[in-house]
Amino acid sequence: MTRHGKNCTAGAVYTYHEKRKDTAASGYGTQSIRLGKDAIKDFDCCCLSLQPCRDPVVTPDGYLYEKQAILEYILHQKKEIAQKMKAYEKQKQAQKSNNQLESKSEERERVEKFKKRENSIVSKPINPFISGKSVGEKSRGDSGESSDSHAGSSQSLPSFWIPSLTPESKPTLIKKPSKAVLCPMSGRPIKMNELVTVRFTPLDSSLDRVALLTRQDRYVCAVTRDVLGNSVPCAVLKPSGSVVTQECVEKLIKDDMVDPVNGEKLHDKDIIPLQRGGTGFAASGVDLHAKEARPVMQV
Repeated sequence: MTRHGKNCTAGAVYTYHEKRKDTAASGYGTQSIRLGKDAIKDFDCCCLSLQPCRDPVVTPDGYLYEKQAILEYILHQKKEIAQKMKAYEKQKQAQKSNNQLESKSEERERVEKFKKRENSIVSKPINPFISGKSVGEKSRGDSGESSDSHAGSSQSLPSFWIPSLTPESKPTLIKKPSKAVLCPMSGRPIKMNELVTVRFTPLDSSLDRVALLTRQDRYVCAVTRDVLGNSVPCAVLKPSGSVVTQECVEKLIKDDMVDPVNGEKLHDKDIIPLQRGGTGFAASGVDLHAKEARPVMQV
């Protein structure tokens, strides 16, 4: 088998490298890329603003938000739902009025048909000079003529060039919107009263907020004082809002199921695993692939 050149265009084999190169250059096909560390938010950053949280809250699914940002999002979604519901009610009233008009027009047509049917029943005087056979032939002739006229009228179609006879597009029907506000990350319903206030333990309490944000290691576990980061699985204790490592939960807290900060009794739902962005390494345990769906050319 002959050896292909690097820029060979006359080869019989379309290699995988050439396919990927053409896909990236043409703008067709789905592209997949693995995210690096620069494209991943830190564990203490808001999922909406992507900035370090000043007043953090966490959802029952473990997604961290800035309190002001998530409340503005919930209020904005409620306004949109109210607008969609108003449009849906307006469409419902319009459909109801249209149905009433259609029912009235059908009733009017039914009455007109009944009147025509009644008017067609006319008693004719008997002519003794005309035999029954000729009357039957005449009636059959009349019926034949009427049937021919009906057939001709049914076969004659109106011109489709007339603008009044062209089809019209109907407005798109609006589905009834859901009243539940969905979380922008998990897609599950979210409520204000389900948000839990989070209290991070700073590494050095003497530092102010600006000096703390310039450090790479900002917060530690409230119990073991281990440094927190994207590579360390964390959890939020609902009664106190303290952030501890998952290792501390497994080895210390789950034995007694008591919050070590305020001493309250814990349940399984009170331990909320905190969603982290990952480290950019393959062994971080987090799926860091991004896909972009683009049009595909079919052969």
